[in-house]
Amino acid sequence: MAITRMMPGILLCIVVTGAATLLQAIEVRLAGEPYLEALVLAILLGVAIRTVWQPGPFCHPGIVFSAKILLEIAVVMLGASVSARTVLALGPALLAGIFVVVAIALATSYAIGRALGLPQRMAILVACGNSICGNSAIAAVAPVIGADGDDIASSIAFTAVLGVVVVILLPLLVPILALSLTQYGVLAGLTVYAVPQVLAATLPIGELSNQVGTVVKLVRVLMLGPVVLGLSLLTRRLRDEADEAAPNITAGDRPKRGGPKLHELVPWFIVGFLIVLALRSTGLIPAALLGPLATTASLLTTISMAALGLGVDVRVVAQAGVRVTAAVTLSLVVLGGISFALIRGLGIA
Repeated sequence: MAITRMMPGILLCIVVTGAATLLQAIEVRLAGEPYLEALVLAILLGVAIRTVWQPGPFCHPGIVFSAKILLEIAVVMLGASVSARTVLALGPALLAGIFVVVAIALATSYAIGRALGLPQRMAILVACGNSICGNSAIAAVAPVIGADGDDIASSIAFTAVLGVVVVILLPLLVPILALSLTQYGVLAGLTVYAVPQVLAATLPIGELSNQVGTVVKLVRVLMLGPVVLGLSLLTRRLRDEADEAAPNITAGDRPKRGGPKLHELVPWFIVGFLIVLALRSTGLIPAALLGPLATTASLLTTISMAALGLGVDVRVVAQAGVRVTAAVTLSLVVLGGISFALIRGLGIA
């Protein structure tokens, strides 16, 4: 049974979550408030465990399931805490600003990658991963530009590592930059790589930040379709180029050429989120269920963050090379700067 194969890894993630929750309770007991939320502690504990001990193959299926499926289910449930009024409250200026930020970030990230000597395909993957939605963007764009397994592996490795770093460090900017809940939500939605990671970055700050950040991120993710379409038209020569794969990459590692499928452009959990949001906005979800749904989403997110930490090997940073490290990091810093400028420029309170 598939569930039997996944249970060891799921249980490990639950144990890490329990330890993180206990540490948070100790913080509250000693200091009166949790300086590090259970979400963040679960990531840190997961990374620490993975650094000193790599879970065996018997744990792998459950960790993958917890990091992906449980987190996607949590995103769907989160739709119950967001109403259509929250989306409409963003206003046309911010919606247009999101598109501008993504466009500028794409161009800037690509330019940084090329300036640092990255191959063209790698530079495109890094730019799309940083600017839109991390692994999902990389997976969708790779077949369109004919990227090989080496390019994909390096790009995704950095997305995994820096995704965790951003989730942990971004909340620290709230007091430093004197950000309001709305401002922080916009900043998180524009800079955090994946939709599920927005939960981890915003839930410790406040419900409003969580709602705004999720909606902004969803709008940003919807840019993936137009970007992939544009790349399919602009990179035909690159896609059809018959270059050789890296020596350590087999022919099977190179994605099949062509465009991604519809479900790769619009993931199922985003559709689910929008459906639940619509149900909440029309009053079809009883008010008595809103609290339990939010609590369950938070718990599933914490379990998933433990799984995310257990799946991150910090040593991949050293293996991927200095140029890739610099390109991804600088691109992320530029994205954060552009996003903060947008917040100030639009006068978001």
